[in-house]
Amino acid sequence: MKNIAENMPADLSREHFLDLLNTPNVRIERIVSRGHSSPETGWYDQDEDEWVMVLQGEGTLAFADGRVVTLNNGDFIHIPAHCRHRVSHTHPDDMTVWLAVFFSPAG
Repeated sequence: MKNIAENMPADLSREHFLDLLNTPNVRIERIVSRGHSSPETGWYDQDEDEWVMVLQGEGTLAFADGRVVTLNNGDFIHIPAHCRHRVSHTHPDDMTVWLAVFFSPAG
């Protein structure tokens, strides 16, 4: 058994991504941010659905359709495949820990 809080990166000069599980059908990733955001032109347009939860901290997602969603501890969202989005804000002084699950869209 492992713990998601193990081996947190000490250097957060850049965002840290760690695959916790990677199979042909699903990928689970821990993302650690501090003050990071996607570039203004850095939209994610993924082939997979994504379910993401903030385990610690705060993060704001912006969507190409104009929606803005702020997630705090325990908040989660489902992002369908090809729903263009980006991280517009994470807190600059506190660590944000995301849990992202990527899977094939139903259908």
